[in-house]
Amino acid sequence: MTTFEEDRGTLPSAVVFDMDGILIETEPIWDKVRRRLAAEDGLPWPESSTPIMMGLSTQEWAEHMTDVVGFSGTWEDMAQRVIDGMAGEYASGGLPVLPGAVEAVRRMAGLVPTAIASSSPRRLIDLVVSRLDLGELLTVTVSTEEVPRGKPFPDGYLKACELLGVDPAQSVAVEDSTNGVRSAHAAGMTVVCVPPGFHPPAEDTIALCAAVLDSLDDLTEELLSSFSA
Repeated sequence: MTTFEEDRGTLPSAVVFDMDGILIETEPIWDKVRRRLAAEDGLPWPESSTPIMMGLSTQEWAEHMTDVVGFSGTWEDMAQRVIDGMAGEYASGGLPVLPGAVEAVRRMAGLVPTAIASSSPRRLIDLVVSRLDLGELLTVTVSTEEVPRGKPFPDGYLKACELLGVDPAQSVAVEDSTNGVRSAHAAGMTVVCVPPGFHPPAEDTIALCAAVLDSLDDLTEELLSSFSA
């Protein structure tokens, strides 16, 4: 487990949240939109594709849909179709905010610099941040569209820490998915996991986490301080 430097007190340098599955319950919506597009195009949906695409960058999951699922057109075309579908779902059904999510961001932002590192495209991150009124709380937001590789590679978390000006080894990531946990762990961060009901991480992934929480209500100053004990 990461230990924070004694001369910095008992808190980490920063807290970086994932978005989908942590702040908003959108993983089932991504799956719904992708399956609907497959049905419209007469394509069978490979069940293995759902967990594989969780946490991938836009280009990576869009290429999976063209190369593996079998959609025609370019990955850019595919990405646009899915993102348009997601924006439509957000507009028609509202944002499915997870319990305690906004409060957790406010709580962490009151303690340390706070950020988002998400696999969602910039368009959807900005929409969510605006709708949840989180703009003044977040020092940085990063989309994996903006780094070379998506999760489980560490690029998104490393970029967030770079923009925050903090050492990843002195920072905490809050994740839910297998790819997300592995991404933050590969960045050298202390990982807190809030497992979802929708495709939770396997036990070997959970073992990489410093804490596993039932909900974001348990993400407290006391928990952050415990990591330096």
